[in-house]
Amino acid sequence: MRSNPSSIRGRLDRAGILLSGLCAVHCVAGIVLVGVLGLGGELLLSPAIHEVGLALAVVFGAVSLGFGVLRHGRMTPLVTGGAGIVLMALALFVGHGLPEALLTICGVGLVAGAHLFNLRGHAAH
Repeated sequence: MRSNPSSIRGRLDRAGILLSGLCAVHCVAGIVLVGVLGLGGELLLSPAIHEVGLALAVVFGAVSLGFGVLRHGRMTPLVTGGAGIVLMALALFVGHGLPEALLTICGVGLVAGAHLFNLRGHAAH
């Protein structure tokens, strides 16, 4: 079966990349708006936003990266995405501020990269 760029798994990978980018923007916006301007702290720093984001990352990652391994046999995207999710989870435990933002941004960067590697690995087959 040939690669179909509009496949469900491909769409999940693209959605994972988009969600990772939105998460990074949220982190930077949170630091700027709350730290510098003192605005939006209750909404931007809500633990629920971070917990939901992590849950989405786990679901999208498990499905699309897991299926990617089955399809193209490469473990690198799954391992990279798993490392990113671990960093994102650690960010939940360090409290708000620069350490949380750095862990989260590094984590979502790894997750986005994993989805990109997964798309490329799928296209190679």
